[in-house]
Amino acid sequence: MSLLNSSPPQRYLELIKQFRLIDDTFFEVCLDGSDECMQLLLRIFFKRDDIIVKEVVTQRSARNLYGRSVQFDVIAVDSTGKIYNVEVQRSNEGANPKRARFNNALIDSREINRNTKYKDFPEIWVIFITENDIFGAKLPMYHIERVITELNQPFNDAAHIIYVNGEYREDNALGLLMQDFFYSDPAKMHYPELAKRVDFFKHDQKGVQVMCEIMEKFGKELLAEGRAEGLDEGRTQTALDMLQDNRPMEEIIKYSHLPESRIKELAVQLQ
Repeated sequence: MSLLNSSPPQRYLELIKQFRLIDDTFFEVCLDGSDECMQLLLRIFFKRDDIIVKEVVTQRSARNLYGRSVQFDVIAVDSTGKIYNVEVQRSNEGANPKRARFNNALIDSREINRNTKYKDFPEIWVIFITENDIFGAKLPMYHIERVITELNQPFNDAAHIIYVNGEYREDNALGLLMQDFFYSDPAKMHYPELAKRVDFFKHDQKGVQVMCEIMEKFGKELLAEGRAEGLDEGRTQTALDMLQDNRPMEEIIKYSHLPESRIKELAVQLQ
């Protein structure tokens, strides 16, 4: 079915309104080929303004490069040759430490050939942006590095893992970025680079057409995300209703299935 000469199905338009950057497929679409957006993310994560992104590819554009069984969200390369694999994970299981290990190994298998000298192995960063604070310490980011245990010294294998806490909402660069990841309305977003990209795929005719064609091709995947989004909205409304009734926190957690941190955010909104 072609959408080129017909109006987009209403169900697609409704899903497009709901999508946020924390939703896997929409994140890929927005970041695909956008050096500017990826550069913004990396500069915030690393607190550096000298990172220059030279190339960005996503899961769909990388399928033929990395093999059918390999599915990365976004791969970026900077001006120094460092490789960044950025993934958004709404489920804790999706951010399993062994997933990070697997991604790192797959990138190595792609980038390293039999003639590559050890000193020329690329530096690789696997970065998970998680919806929940999966380590529970309420830190903005968690850095994982290999160390020589007995010496308490870094192993220096040029392989790094970062978990970015999606629940982090402080009034600073990373906190504002995480807020943007959870907005469905680009008008509310803080960073113009992201807002412009999101707005294009939600409101521009060409961008909406791209989204509709992707949903036509990968419909089951995206509709599942839309249903999950609807479920999230239902849980949020349940929590809001219970907060207005002054129900105990334990009871709200039980019936809304939301984390306590999210319920506290909603309580602040009601004040």
